[in-house]
Parts: sequence; C-alpha cells; structure tokens
Amino acid sequence: MDWTEKTIDVITTGEILIDMIGQQMNHPLAETQNFQRFLGGSPANVAFNLQALKHNVRFIGSVGQDGFGEFVWKCFQNKNLSTEGLSQCKDAPTSIILVSKTSGTPDFIPYRCADFRIHDKQLNKVTLQQAKVFHTTCFALSKNPAQQSILNAAKLAKDFGAELSIDLNYSPKIWPDKAEANAVIAEYLQFDPLLKISKDDVERLLGKALSHEVIFNYFQNKFNLNRIYLTLGSQGVKYLDENKNIIHLPAQPIAKVKDATGAGDAFWSGFLYGFTKGLAQDKCLKMGLKLAAIKLQHVGSLPLNIQDYWDL
Repeated sequence: MDWTEKTIDVITTGEILIDMIGQQMNHPLAETQNFQRFLGGSPANVAFNLQALKHNVRFIGSVGQDGFGEFVWKCFQNKNLSTEGLSQCKDAPTSIILVSKTSGTPDFIPYRCADFRIHDKQLNKVTLQQAKVFHTTCFALSKNPAQQSILNAAKLAKDFGAELSIDLNYSPKIWPDKAEANAVIAEYLQFDPLLKISKDDVERLLGKALSHEVIFNYFQNKFNLNRIYLTLGSQGVKYLDENKNIIHLPAQPIAKVKDATGAGDAFWSGFLYGFTKGLAQDKCLKMGLKLAAIKLQHVGSLPLNIQDYWDL
C-alpha cells in the first residue's frame, strides 16, 4: 500500500508503565523521599506526544487489571487515544518504575509485570497495513512474549510498506543477557529501521566508551544502516547527511531544566512527526530538538497547550 493511502501515521508498541518520579531534584533514589505518579514508558510517551500534535497514532501494550491500569485507561480516554491495542492482564499488575528527578540521565528501578505481556493478536494485520511507521524500543524487545510478537509484527509492517523505527534504550537493568540482547537487536536492525541511539545506550550495550565516529561506523558497517540519530543530551544530536558525513545540530538553549525524564521520547516524537509528513531529515531533527526543549521545561507529560509552544 502506498504511503498516501495509509491512514495511521505511527504505531508504537512496547512498555507502558507508571513512572514514579522523585520530587527532590538531582537526588539519587537512595535519598529521594517523595514521588509523583505519571504515565510512562518510552513508546507510550511517543504515542501521547504524537496524539497531542494531532497525529493519527496507535499504541499497542499491556497493563494490569488494577488501580494503575485503570489510571492508564483513563489517560487514554482523556487524551482521545485509541485503546484498541491496549490489553489489561488479569494475572499481572501494571509495571512500575521509580525514577530520580535530574537534569541529566535519570537513575531508575524497574518493577516489571504486565508491560511485556504483548501478544500477536494485539498486533493485527489490518492495523499494521495502515501504518506509515512502526516504532518500538530495546526495552520492549527484552522479554517474551512481547519480544517475538514485536519481531513478527515488524516483519509484517515492513512487508506492508511501513518504515520501521527503534529507540535503542538498552540497559542491563532491563536486559542483563547482553548476548541475547545483541542477537535480538540484530534481528530487528535487519529491517533497516530509523535508529535512535544515545552514547549511554551504546556504551551500556557494547560495554565500553566509544567516540561518536566509531559509533556511526559500527552501525554502518555491521548493520548497513545510514539513518542513525545519536542524541547527545544538552549537546543536541548528530546524524549522517546524504554524503554520509556526520553532522551536528545543537540543542535549543534552555534557561532551567525542570525534568529530563522523557526528553528523548519528545525528541523522537518531533522527529517522527516531521518524517511522516515527508520533510527533510534536518527539518525533522530540528522539530525533535524543539519538542525536547519544551519537555525539559515541564515535569511529566508535555503541556496541554502544546500548540502554543509548537510553532510549525
């Protein structure tokens, strides 16, 4: 099916959970006394961000049949985000992650239960046929049945003409078996996805510090990828231009960072927004940097009046 005939801009699938974000700024979790509840999970954040930007988006994931699951369900309804792919598990509670509040990379403790209970039936062919982009995460691929269900769906989506996307948000806390992680990631990367990575992600996965040039060479040479986006926090992002030169775009200046949690998801949401509209790569990235800057100045989700900030 041609992209012009597809009715869903982006399908995101994977972890949906409760972020319990610490209320003491730049305190480690050992010293955090108070937490505030937010809906979280990288692909869920991307879905909500794109919905706020008036995109047609679907999220596929699982929560428990409990109070937190009810909270998630109500969030979907309040934001007018489709619950068609959201499953409620009877035998597993909603996953929770404790997160430190920080201006840098947050510390976290995961309590995973329902988030990886994603089954093939949730990723139906009719929905996959309609998608321009199919997006997931390394976190989502770390456990079965979600792992195999997402790999199956990715192949189908690719066959149906969708572009694939992945946030390589690897952490040994989530996926301690690095050999398995590398094998599963390689299986997904064979579909030539848009690849969002951070220096921290790559170093955790490969177990050593690498220069930016070496990181790009690794994914180019090992996986034959050219659409690689290396996020650098306050330093912005690097990517490959049409001549395979590494280009740097700086982050937007921010007077005060209120919360870094979800900033990477906001960046990728802005990028995918532009990408599904067929915009040039640098324009998509600038949209991502703009949305990340907005997120950094707000705790929790993007502001309800995002259109007031989001000047397109």
